[in-house]
Amino acid sequence: MFYDYLVIGIYFILILAIGVVFSRMASNSTSDYFRGGGRMLWWMVGSSAFMAQFSAVTFTGSAGKAFADGFAICAVYLGNTFAYFCGWAYFTHRFRQMRVDTPTEAIKRRFGPENELFFSCALIVFSFLNAGVWLNALGVFTSAVFQTDLSLTIVAIGLTVLFVSVLSGAWGVVASDFVQTLVVAVVSVACAIVALVKVGGPANMIENFPGGFLIGPNMNYPLILFGTFIFFLPKQVITVMNLHDSFRWLNAKDSFNARKAALLAMTLMGVGTIIWFIPPWAAASIMPDAVAGYSELGNKAGDAIYLEFARNIMPVGTAGLLMAGLFAATMSSMDSALNKNAGIFVRSIYQPFLAKRKRVSNDKKLLHISRLVSTISGLGVIAVAWWFASLKELSLFELMMSVSTMVQVPMMIPLVFGIFIKKTPKWAPWATIVLGLFVSWLVMNVFTADVVGSLFGIDALTNRETIDMNIILMVASHVFVTGGFFCFTALFYSEKRDTHSEETKRFFKDFETPFISDAQQSDFDRQQRNKLGGMVLVMSAGILLMALIPNPLWGRLMFVICALLIFSIGYLLKRSSKI
Repeated sequence: MFYDYLVIGIYFILILAIGVVFSRMASNSTSDYFRGGGRMLWWMVGSSAFMAQFSAVTFTGSAGKAFADGFAICAVYLGNTFAYFCGWAYFTHRFRQMRVDTPTEAIKRRFGPENELFFSCALIVFSFLNAGVWLNALGVFTSAVFQTDLSLTIVAIGLTVLFVSVLSGAWGVVASDFVQTLVVAVVSVACAIVALVKVGGPANMIENFPGGFLIGPNMNYPLILFGTFIFFLPKQVITVMNLHDSFRWLNAKDSFNARKAALLAMTLMGVGTIIWFIPPWAAASIMPDAVAGYSELGNKAGDAIYLEFARNIMPVGTAGLLMAGLFAATMSSMDSALNKNAGIFVRSIYQPFLAKRKRVSNDKKLLHISRLVSTISGLGVIAVAWWFASLKELSLFELMMSVSTMVQVPMMIPLVFGIFIKKTPKWAPWATIVLGLFVSWLVMNVFTADVVGSLFGIDALTNRETIDMNIILMVASHVFVTGGFFCFTALFYSEKRDTHSEETKRFFKDFETPFISDAQQSDFDRQQRNKLGGMVLVMSAGILLMALIPNPLWGRLMFVICALLIFSIGYLLKRSSKI
């Protein structure tokens, strides 16, 4: 346990160092702070987008579902892969071409200032909920495993993320995401290889999985599982490729880099979908009672399977590296939310409504306000995480899905459909969200899984089938009813009464016009490679030192190989910065 704490402590120091190293690059303007001035290279943007969908829930709640249900969990993550493919094919380069600093500025250009204010308030509140889920997932898990106080755990993690986000803005957020992607890759690949060796290969893992690998236990109606996969595809496109989440692609230095970033995120997500879940799949047959000692987690006990695998199967120190990966995943999601909230508040609430028009404070003062907003947002997320921690009757996977399908999907439908349906009245976006929230209530309370199942002669659904059926009903209702309503509002559009029509036309013209970086970009490219290359080399040295931990020879060699792989990436980055 001592070595695990040591690894986690060193990792925290590295993350704090990233905030300091990149602080200067965010000190010039609010554009630098919110989106790195739109000068980031594709591999930074792509790794950040990948990490955005890779919170601690992946190693906890999703791993627990993989341990219990087998291959079914891949439906969610293959949906993410499909969403990034759609981003590469259509969305991401067009998002970069919107020529804005924050997502709500894009909403203003598309829907008008009234909707900008509405979405600014709504999205800030939603970010608190989403980031609270991520922080709660890590806090509950860490406190149970390491026998630490839950409140203190949530505060410590939250304040670390707050430091990086406040000090260095988007540069620190994206840079830490890149380094954290390497941590996640090292942990995942190492655990997957060892798991396959211990279980006797992929064939044995699949054959010996309790209840059947593809379908899993407690699934009497496999068609429900197929339906879940089908409806996860549009659900993930809606929640990943929309005007709100466009902020990730605003960081790219040009249209070409935005597309390459989406391709990288798609590749990482597609490959990672299989690699991440090999340890819990293998553990289902070689250590089926591994989580029996986590009764204090309630229905979340299965969420500890990844760490139990690392403790019992992997070399000493891997559990600490795994926890560092969990911290990395949650920090990535949370610091992005804080940075985005600061941009939304300053550009869409403070400047137009709280500062004097035409005499707005200079950019330096706005930068100070942005940091203050990030601080307040971070404290708010910590408070929300405390509240979620009390909901022990829900597993982390169920909690994540509830927030995502009930709240996020209806909020994002206008921000996706509005890209294709260009002529809608001003009231269409907020009216669609109001209807969508009502649809969520109907599915949860009236047209439930049991009610709809009985209409088709399906009785006595298992708990797992009920959860999956609710997801199908929720997503299908929002795609067809909520989305259909937004399309229907086009019938009420009148260009004569639309005072915003000219700006909307300019928005869509920019939307289709490629953005090319300027002559100053090469200096920023060198800075990114040089600074990140140095941080990666430091991390490789830290992992190499883990070979000194008392372990069998194969365990020491594992750390050496991981360190050499990471060192090679750092070396190539440093070398390319001098060309």
